[in-house]
Amino acid sequence: MSKALYNKTTVFQNARIVDPSRNMDEIGALIVDNGVFMASGKEAHNQGVPEGAEVYDLEGKTILPGLVDSRVFVGEPGEEHRETIESASHSAAAGGITSFLMMPDTNPVIDSVSLVEFIKRTARETAKVHVHPVPAITKGLMGQELTEFGLMKNAGAIAFSDGKKTIENSAMMRRAMTYARDFDMPIMHETQDKWLNSLGVMNEGLLASWLGLLGIPKEAEIIPLERDLRLANLTQCRYHAAQISTAMSAETIERAKQKNTKISSAVSINHISLNENDIGEYRTFFRLSPPLRTEDDRLSMIESLRNGTIDMIVSSHDPQDVDTKRLPFEDSQTGAVGLETLLAAALRLYHNGSLSLITIVRLLSTNPAKLFGLDAGTLKQGQNADFIIVDLEEPWVLSLDMLHSRSKNSPFEKARFQGRVLQTYVKGLKVFSIC
Repeated sequence: MSKALYNKTTVFQNARIVDPSRNMDEIGALIVDNGVFMASGKEAHNQGVPEGAEVYDLEGKTILPGLVDSRVFVGEPGEEHRETIESASHSAAAGGITSFLMMPDTNPVIDSVSLVEFIKRTARETAKVHVHPVPAITKGLMGQELTEFGLMKNAGAIAFSDGKKTIENSAMMRRAMTYARDFDMPIMHETQDKWLNSLGVMNEGLLASWLGLLGIPKEAEIIPLERDLRLANLTQCRYHAAQISTAMSAETIERAKQKNTKISSAVSINHISLNENDIGEYRTFFRLSPPLRTEDDRLSMIESLRNGTIDMIVSSHDPQDVDTKRLPFEDSQTGAVGLETLLAAALRLYHNGSLSLITIVRLLSTNPAKLFGLDAGTLKQGQNADFIIVDLEEPWVLSLDMLHSRSKNSPFEKARFQGRVLQTYVKGLKVFSIC
């Protein structure tokens, strides 16, 4: 990321300022100096314009903390044709994401100090946004031997995950949680029982039968999740369910949280925006893992966001090239790009009254920053000036050629949105502008 910062005071006036870290939603100003926030909200407006400041009038626009996406897959190293750290950062900036957590599913797997250092170095040199490596829990994502937690933490890891893989061995999972607790590091885990999941390609149910496709039962997600939650209670580690998709999973987490405050969870934007019916005529861009569920499950995910059971929304950005998607549904690769549509899709819940704007920003920015210990998710004085300017009302339609990602496998092709990122700033530096 470029080291250039604003070297003079900049004032953004007359904007709607939303900052969940201070429960703020008000008309005011934002003052930035040398890459950090000096003041925001009515307080900043009342201070007036500092002498010599550069001033922008943002009447009708909204300023939010930069978004924090805690589940992003990148092809570098090994599959740069799908996505590089640089291209992912361009895509993130266009979507208003100023920090993202990079999963270890690369080739080679991010499971050593040298690979963590490679990601950090490449991000420093090429990325427009903050990139935080999340190395593997087990070597090679094989579920058999733990990686060096302490050494990788010292190298810059902020959590551990086996990415798309689920650790089957309960003793291994307990050991991983114990080590993570000792190093005060979160364990992020995808829960998919591979034996129940192995042949299925979509949600098990009547629709799968109609389409003649093998289904994946909801129990494939819930059984390993229930095991993990019991082990998390046993070890008292910081446990994060990487993405859930069913009402039963949400109910299980809600019960677990009543006993253990160190548990958190996420849902992907796809699973609160889409359901299994969107697969339609075998549309492979809608083949995801976990699969799109029923409409009742989708509504349950939204309710769980509203009541605090689920702590954050992620893009689950997973770029795939055309060759792996333009295949028969059962042969196609799972995954969808999502960095650039994360906020726009989430704003649908604001416009239809499902969630307040401050709640959406909390789920997309403040909560993940807090849970993973990042200097982000806030407009507080003295913090890095990572923020975005948004037009909440602007209508637009997504075409795939608009995407900055190297891959174009978006389930939101031709989708209509209301609300758009206009500009993105990282440490006071403009890293994206729509015009």
